[in-house]
Amino acid sequence: MEADGFECWLVNARDVKNVPGRPKTDKADAVWLAKVAERGMCRPSLVHPKPIRQLRDLTRYRRSLTQDRTREMQRAEKLLEDAQVKLSSVISDIFGMSGRAMLEALIAGQRDPTVLAQLARGSMRKKIPGVQEALRGFFTDHHARILRMMLDNIDRLTAQITALDTTIEEVIAPFAAQVAQLDEVTGIGRTAAQDLIAEIGVDMSRFPSDAHLVSWAKFCPQVHESAGRRKNKGRGKGSPWLAAILGNIAATATRTDSFLGARYRRIARRRGKQKAIVAVGNSVLVIVYHLLSDPTLRFGDPGADHYQSRINKERRARNLATQLQAVTGQRIIIRDGKVAIIEPEAA
Repeated sequence: MEADGFECWLVNARDVKNVPGRPKTDKADAVWLAKVAERGMCRPSLVHPKPIRQLRDLTRYRRSLTQDRTREMQRAEKLLEDAQVKLSSVISDIFGMSGRAMLEALIAGQRDPTVLAQLARGSMRKKIPGVQEALRGFFTDHHARILRMMLDNIDRLTAQITALDTTIEEVIAPFAAQVAQLDEVTGIGRTAAQDLIAEIGVDMSRFPSDAHLVSWAKFCPQVHESAGRRKNKGRGKGSPWLAAILGNIAATATRTDSFLGARYRRIARRRGKQKAIVAVGNSVLVIVYHLLSDPTLRFGDPGADHYQSRINKERRARNLATQLQAVTGQRIIIRDGKVAIIEPEAA
């Protein structure tokens, strides 16, 4: 219908639900939908243009293949554990160059831990004694046959992911400037930038403000109020693909000495890690909105001391002194940067 020039709306079923108490038939539903559209009682959902939708199909499929490859790697590691080969306890990536060479030698029939450990390369050679101990197990031809299939699947998925990377680079070429903008944000790499553009697009005029984008992504608390009392309902259910991307970005940013990392640690101490992840995802969306709204903007990290630099130290000291005084019963006076403690008079 779009190809024939019609303007199509995708409407949330919740917004056009039939009124309770009426008969539920196809004809009655069609009449009700016509009335809802005629009277302006519904609003269209966000539908991205075709290039963004095609890019989204590619990025989502790439993420699915990456998850499949991760699951296959976990199965291979479990198989080695079954054979009592504890290679993963010594090598951080058993599918790297050193680990893969050892796995191929195991499949080929080599069982001597000393010979297998000598396949280590680079910095891994410092761990040869530990590698020898980890390779002492009961790896049999039965395990070798299964491991061969698993490695072939991993190689196949890796080749498909590489091909998808090339295709995505070609499709996203018109948005190369936006990818470069987002790539500068803490925690957002090139792959995450491509995934973000595929999920939210590059036209921020669809959202009146950054708060509308955050609300659309369901990365803000829901408001439920009745009789003047607000109930905490948490965040709503948005796109699981976008939520996964923001979760990965937030998890990466938490390990950095940056504004986003400081924000996570500050909120996690008070309200828990899950709420802190959502809060960081909220901040990431606000940053992304402003960057995509203005092609000339560049991200500048406020720094890990962003919050500390805005605290009035004297007022903070007075507040802490008041709290301590309420606990100990002692009178605490702060004057000229010095603290005086006055013991209470004996009864």
